[in-house]
Amino acid sequence: MTGAARGAGAGARGVAARARRAAALLALAAAALGSAALGPAACTEKRDDGTTPAAAPAELPPLELRDDTANLMLTWIDEKGDTHVELRPADVPAEGRSMVRAMLSDRTEGTRDVFYVADLTQKRPDGTYAVRTMPRREWESQLEKRRAEHLAKTAPPPAAPVPGGPAGPGGPAGPGAPGAPSQLAGVTVIIYGASWCKPCHQAADYLRAKGVASIVKDIEEDPTAAAEMQDKLAKSHQRGGSIPIIDVRGQILVGFSPHAIDQALARAARGTTL
Repeated sequence: MTGAARGAGAGARGVAARARRAAALLALAAAALGSAALGPAACTEKRDDGTTPAAAPAELPPLELRDDTANLMLTWIDEKGDTHVELRPADVPAEGRSMVRAMLSDRTEGTRDVFYVADLTQKRPDGTYAVRTMPRREWESQLEKRRAEHLAKTAPPPAAPVPGGPAGPGGPAGPGAPGAPSQLAGVTVIIYGASWCKPCHQAADYLRAKGVASIVKDIEEDPTAAAEMQDKLAKSHQRGGSIPIIDVRGQILVGFSPHAIDQALARAARGTTL
């Protein structure tokens, strides 16, 4: 065989080898594409890859509630739907003992979407009280229900408008009285409350309508705010019977009362300070 013939044969074999390799690569690529296309369609079970947010727990960790439990904050509801805060089970009155929200200031459990709720009407032989978990929305619905029932019992019939009388919230006698914002421009009111507390929101809205700056501090989300509130109550020789607790330049008000706020703002405008 001549050199030319041998070279031609080698060249043909090289072409054939390259063709086989190309065919093999194409087959592998087709198989890979086929697997990729079939993979998701064939997957019938959802697997957690670590990126799925964890669902809120249906039950909170157990809470042992006793008369001497430390760092305790108890919230009970009266017949009007107003909330009150106590620090010891013994201080919760009979009307509110059957459903009391419990929170420990040094723990985050029970402060968000699921609450601890205790029944203080009966004490177990070991000295503890029964505690269960309750969704936040269920707790809030209890507040709304009691407020609605109270309003239905006590709401007076609507009064007829008096010609020439006060114009309401925006009129001469209302929250937006002329001159009020300028007189109170340097006053900032601090409201200690909680997100579910309707009177807390009412206090903030009332101050906003009067043009008075306010800061809302959530005592459930911020343990520092809770401690600050208790310190101010102690210094003013008061007990935290309900929230909001309102600080108007050192004047500590327990609960929301438009009249009390107006009086405190009037004194603050004259220079009352901490």
